[in-house]
Amino acid sequence: MIQSKTLARLLTMAGLAILAVALFAPIAQAKEEPQPGFTQFRGCPRPEEKVMRFCVRSDVTGGHLKMGKKDVPIENPLKLTGGTNDFFEEFTANSEGGLTKVKQKVPGGVIGLTGLTWLLEFFGSEALTLYAVTELAGIPSNFTFNTVTLPIKVHLETPSGVLGSTCYIGSVSSPIVLNNTTGTTSPPPPNEPITGKEGEFSEENEIVKFENGIYVDNAFAVPGASGCTLKLFGFIPISLNGFVNEQAGLPSAAGHNEAVQDINIEIAEQASVY
Repeated sequence: MIQSKTLARLLTMAGLAILAVALFAPIAQAKEEPQPGFTQFRGCPRPEEKVMRFCVRSDVTGGHLKMGKKDVPIENPLKLTGGTNDFFEEFTANSEGGLTKVKQKVPGGVIGLTGLTWLLEFFGSEALTLYAVTELAGIPSNFTFNTVTLPIKVHLETPSGVLGSTCYIGSVSSPIVLNNTTGTTSPPPPNEPITGKEGEFSEENEIVKFENGIYVDNAFAVPGASGCTLKLFGFIPISLNGFVNEQAGLPSAAGHNEAVQDINIEIAEQASVY
């Protein structure tokens, strides 16, 4: 039979062991955070997630995306964050990285997109406000100081869900592929070549910056819309894909579309960030 003093010691030791686990377990499980001054690279993989050479952040601060007959201005900044290897051939992002989902207001709203003026009888004008949200449809590639290839899809959203929740232009299987460059494009007609602008180089606190650059591409194609469904009275499904495609001029062949993006880029070594 264990004596009372011995039992007390064992219980005390057990209590201390449990306390130690409680104190140190969160530290062992915590993810490594970026160093002060590098928090803008939070979307770059941490070393325990994937060893990379560089952490990259691109900010799109303005410009526009013209798809067919519709031209959407970029009024709200987007950011793309992740990491690359030595030669910028591989791009990887963690759960906090990738391309931010930012709403851009589409001129003309749902009425301008579909041509269905009778929708005003069922929904107020506010409910027919239309937003375009650019999302990645694949992994960015060809990532250099002067180029980046972005496979994207555009989610069309309304406050009331008039178009449903799956209304997209482009998809993973049929993306809009932007071959962005700061150089000069070579599009098929009727588009003519346009020229971007290289960013202004600077370096500060182990971060290389290319600011006030301009990415351009006007040689890409745009597929038709899909998944655009109005549920009239909440239960009668009406496909709006045909209306969207007719009004927006989709699908739109290469030579009829244009993307211009005002861009700032920051690059730092992963070893410096973490």
